[in-house]
Amino acid sequence: MTVSAPGGARTGHPAAEAGARRVATLAFAAQGMAVAAVYTTVPAVTEHLKLAPLLTTGTMVAVALMAGAGSFVGLAAIRRAGPVSTMRGALLTAAAALTLIGWAPGKATVVCAYLLFGIAVGALDVGVNTRAAAIEHVYGRSIFGSFYAAWSVGGVVAALLTAAVARLEWPVADGLDVQAGILAIVAACIRTHALPTSEVPSKPSEVSEPPQVSEPPDASAQPPLGRRVWIRLLPFGLVLLVVYVVDSTVSAWSAVYLRQTLAASLTVAPMAYAAYQGGTVVGRAATDRLVRRFGAVAVVRTAALLIAGALAGMAAAPSWPLAVLAAGAVGLGASVLAPLCLASAARLRPAASAAILARLNLFNYAGVVTGGAVSGVLGSTGQFRLAYAVPAALALLLLAGARHFAPPPSPARTESPQVTQSTVPPKS
Repeated sequence: MTVSAPGGARTGHPAAEAGARRVATLAFAAQGMAVAAVYTTVPAVTEHLKLAPLLTTGTMVAVALMAGAGSFVGLAAIRRAGPVSTMRGALLTAAAALTLIGWAPGKATVVCAYLLFGIAVGALDVGVNTRAAAIEHVYGRSIFGSFYAAWSVGGVVAALLTAAVARLEWPVADGLDVQAGILAIVAACIRTHALPTSEVPSKPSEVSEPPQVSEPPDASAQPPLGRRVWIRLLPFGLVLLVVYVVDSTVSAWSAVYLRQTLAASLTVAPMAYAAYQGGTVVGRAATDRLVRRFGAVAVVRTAALLIAGALAGMAAAPSWPLAVLAAGAVGLGASVLAPLCLASAARLRPAASAAILARLNLFNYAGVVTGGAVSGVLGSTGQFRLAYAVPAALALLLLAGARHFAPPPSPARTESPQVTQSTVPPKS
């Protein structure tokens, strides 16, 4: 039971809520590490197994497609076992896939390992976001940015581990084994913390109507979505699509770009990814505070302009240090958009957040496929600079979608304070 008091103060089960938040934060960090482990080792795996450029491109696109399918696997798992168990199982599967990628004896095996990873990370994605939406619903304020900051921290750690392994001249399999082991440890540490499922007044005299009982956002029984919800979801989906076109262009191919176009070593090649994720750590750590102070619309518009300028700088970079700095600036701009999209979409219908987020992931992975495929094809033909110039123009389209992040109208209130189903402030 959670008590909502006038002015947004809340009491209830702080220990359980804090524990749930810690677990979700750890799971987000592990997901970021898993994704970074795959993307930053692409050059080493390609050289080790002598993969053709087009095969590498096709494999990365297939990973994104499998991740899209994996989000629906995750949705089915959530309905059967809940988001916490889904996170645990997906992490163990991702760890197994990383190990198999490292020790794959040939092309067919490594492709299958990458596909398995795609399914695992897709299921993990919907699991962590569903749990995060439930936790934010209970906290009653914007905290999604902090989860994605943890995701980015995990990515930075993984990229630096990849660089360290290359510096020590270890086989790529050893580095992937280390990162797989970390994922397995995180999975073993995940625990379930019960979240409140209803809200009651602290004093009968403080409310003007009976307390409302709300279904928890991560409940296994999800109501069907109506057409109106889909219409309201579409703008967030389109923004998310553009964001992940940009994200996949930098994440999946920045290491290859530095290696092939800017003649960076295998030790240096992961640094653009590390800088990108470092930028997202800074941006996501500040997201919730910026939204509360300036509003989501202003934050989204500023981010769009920063992304466009930084991508143009990355495309024109004459050397790898400048490309690394530009990648960090791209991360700073892109960092705020995904958590704002997901948090806003989940609030369209909190009781059906798992279904909404699983379907929103279709835009996510459509962007990953589009960005990864176009960048990979251009890169394989020696046009990596063009691969970063095109998303720079595309990022300007985010300016048109910014208005949809305006806060919804506040619920009507009577003269006496009353309990509401959610205390999430409008500008989160």
